[in-house]
Amino acid sequence: MAGRPVAAEDFDSLVTNQVNWIVQTPFGWQRTIDSTTIRLATNGNVFWGETDEGLRVTAELARARGIHTLLKPHIWIMRGGGWRGEIEMKSDEDWDEWFAQYEQFILHYAKLAEQNNIEALCIGTELHNTLKYHEKKWRNVIAQIRKVYHGSLTYAANWYKEYEEIPFWDALDNIGIQAYFPLVDSDSDSDSTTIEDLKKSWDRHLRAIEKVHVKYNKPVIFTEIGYRSTTKAAREPWSWPQRGKKRDEVDLQLQKRCYQAFFETAWQEPWMTGVYFWKWFPHQARAGGESSDGFTPQNKPAEIVMRKWFTDSAQLATSAPQSSHDQ
Repeated sequence: MAGRPVAAEDFDSLVTNQVNWIVQTPFGWQRTIDSTTIRLATNGNVFWGETDEGLRVTAELARARGIHTLLKPHIWIMRGGGWRGEIEMKSDEDWDEWFAQYEQFILHYAKLAEQNNIEALCIGTELHNTLKYHEKKWRNVIAQIRKVYHGSLTYAANWYKEYEEIPFWDALDNIGIQAYFPLVDSDSDSDSTTIEDLKKSWDRHLRAIEKVHVKYNKPVIFTEIGYRSTTKAAREPWSWPQRGKKRDEVDLQLQKRCYQAFFETAWQEPWMTGVYFWKWFPHQARAGGESSDGFTPQNKPAEIVMRKWFTDSAQLATSAPQSSHDQ
C-alpha cells in the first residue's frame, strides 16, 4: 500500500507490463487471536493507500488506465505473534461476537466497493480456524455481502490445506488461493534448481487444485503469489525477512526461474483466470533493483519475464477473448 497519495504516472509501469488488475489491501485490527473486537481504520494513523479515500482514488486512477481492482481486506493480529489463520475464540458466545464484528468490518468494504464501482471483492483472507465449525456463519456473511455488493466475490485461502477445506466455494464466483507453494525440498541447492525442477513441482500442486476446481466448477484465481529474490525463493516462498537476523543471499536468477516456471505451468491451465503478484511499488524508479532481496520483481529479471507473458496473454486475448487471463 502507498504511504503517500498515488498519481496517474504511478500506473505507467503497470501499463507497460500489461497488468490489467491490481489488489488493494486495507486492514482490520484485532488485538490478539482470541479477541472478539475488530477495529476499522479508515483514516488517520494508517498508510494513505489503506484509507477509504486512498482506496477510492487508487481504484479511480487505475480504472482510467484500463486496470480493474480487487479489494482484499485483511485481519491484522496486533499482539502476541499470532497469525490470522490461528484465530480461536474461547466460547460460542465469543464466536458469535467475532462474526458480528467481522460482518460489520467486511460490509464496510463491500459498501465502499459498490459505491466506487470496484470490480471484485475478497470476503476474507487466510482465516482457516474460523472455517472449521462455522460454515453457516460464513454463508450468512456471504449472503449479507451479496445484498450490498454486486461485483465478483472470492476468498483468499492459504496454500497449505485451507483451500482444499473451504466449504462454501459454491457460494462465491472464484476459488482464491494464496499460492506460496514450495517448489523444492528444504535441503535443495538453489544454484542447481532448474526451471524443469520447478515445473515438475508445480505439476503436483496443480493436480490438487484441479480437483477443487472440478468439484465446485469454479475458476481459480491466485489471490497472492510471490518470490523474494533470494536463495530461499523456491524453498520457502512465504518467508519474510526477519528483523535482527542475517540477511538472506540475493539471487535474482532464482526469482526469475520461479516466475518462468509459474507461467509455463499454472498460467497455462484453462481454469486459471488470474494472478496477483506480491509486491508492486508505485515508485518504479526506486523499487527493487539488483541489490534487493524483497518480493517485488521491479527492475529485476523477473519483471522482464512477467512483462513477456502478460504481453503475450494480452495479444491472445485480443485475437481470442475466450482465452484471456486477468493479470
